[in-house]
Amino acid sequence: MIRLCLSEENFEYDIRGLLMSFYPGETITTKIGEPDCPGAEAARETERTGRQAQVPAEADKVLRVVYRPDSLAVTFSVGEREYAEDQANDYADRKETKCALKRMLYGILSEETKKTLPWGTLTGIRPTKIPMALLEQGAAEEEIRDYMQRTYLTGDKKTALAIDIARREKEILKDIDYENGYSIYIGIPFCPTTCLYCSFTSYPIGKWAGRMEEYLAALFQEIDYTAEAFAGKKLNTVYIGGGTPTTLTADQMDRLLTKVEESFDFTYVLEFTVEAGRPDSITREKLEAIRRHKVTRISINPQTMKQETLRLIGRQHTTEQIREVYHLAREIGFDNINMDLILGLPEETKEDVQHTMEEMLALRPDNLTVHSLAIKRASRLNLQWEKYADLKMENTEELMELTASYAARMGLEPYYLYRQKNMSGNLENVGYAAPGKAGIYNILIMEEKQSIVAMGAGSTTKAVFPGGRIERADNVKDIEQYLSRIDEMIERKRRLFAGGRGTAPEQTRV
Repeated sequence: MIRLCLSEENFEYDIRGLLMSFYPGETITTKIGEPDCPGAEAARETERTGRQAQVPAEADKVLRVVYRPDSLAVTFSVGEREYAEDQANDYADRKETKCALKRMLYGILSEETKKTLPWGTLTGIRPTKIPMALLEQGAAEEEIRDYMQRTYLTGDKKTALAIDIARREKEILKDIDYENGYSIYIGIPFCPTTCLYCSFTSYPIGKWAGRMEEYLAALFQEIDYTAEAFAGKKLNTVYIGGGTPTTLTADQMDRLLTKVEESFDFTYVLEFTVEAGRPDSITREKLEAIRRHKVTRISINPQTMKQETLRLIGRQHTTEQIREVYHLAREIGFDNINMDLILGLPEETKEDVQHTMEEMLALRPDNLTVHSLAIKRASRLNLQWEKYADLKMENTEELMELTASYAARMGLEPYYLYRQKNMSGNLENVGYAAPGKAGIYNILIMEEKQSIVAMGAGSTTKAVFPGGRIERADNVKDIEQYLSRIDEMIERKRRLFAGGRGTAPEQTRV
């Protein structure tokens, strides 16, 4: 167990993130206020006498951070070993104070664990925002490289990847009107089953199929509000996700897509994505219903091509179904298909990943999104950890490089990247795409440059105001609550955009 002791409530989130990166899976408890912190007295005694004092038995590691008026002091005790560093600091720049503290911690933790992290001190989920901002300011790539490695201690390969993706993102987004444009997300929070690793808002379709019309009616109310409120704006991207949108029947899917197309002006729409999702929910009738509309991009998501893993993680489809559905989508005419994969799934080896990539090479999707397994707090994998603790789950930089090499053989280039908490190997998720087939919505949601209006249970609307200020409005996750409180969900959006100091459409003001 790690005991984190802070003299003040500053940068706790960032410190915990770095500790979790060096000590994945360990329990971290926090105490704010130095005097009452187990281990703090021991550290002070060491400072006074120069002799090593005993750390309380309940924590085998104690990290103490003291914010002094003109300096930062860090002490890390591991059994009888102790590391201490004190650095002058004037606190004038909060961002630089945080970066300096994390560099101090990184040096100590790296020395103790004999580990380095590919992303250095970066613990946030959007590392490409850093090079993107510098590119937009006119910085040269060499300057950006030096800045990232000096400030965040990022490794050579990850620095190069972040800059490469940021440069490609900048080119893809060059014609987006951030001020007058917006995007929409529509959530269908139902799935055939819940996967072992999943914590997204999703509900078993078997239980809710009989009430899907109620859900669509509430969703249509949100669509009506959004269409009226943003009538003077330019819609750029539309994304229907989940859950699994193809848990809708073919008729329900057709009516939803018709509602979207009749409600919004598609003059400026650059991309319309529907996550077809799991092969066991996809039929010819559903694909044909989607194809009749203005949808430009779909996802068919195998996660792996190893049958034993599919059964283990709770997926009912077979690898043969994946191939069949993919070929069916091509036959019907879809020319921009994404496929999602996950690295670090239980019991998967390098050979298993290579087999999956050989299958992808044979299929040749237009997009390939490679995820590193992230063990989410609300997932069965975490909640029932004792049941699965003996399973080997490992992702490595070697596996990431393997998938990147296969993507290159398929003619796919990395175009977006993001990270999550508790990611296997402390690595990243990377989207690859053929030229002209990149998922624009994916970039917009990660770079946070444009307002995205989200509809459906568990979705989050994000308003981006001039100067980069970002505010959010959440829809409740519970379906019953969403249905009974739909007017409140709409009012939350109305208030969010009305508070935008004149940046939102006139119709959103109250």
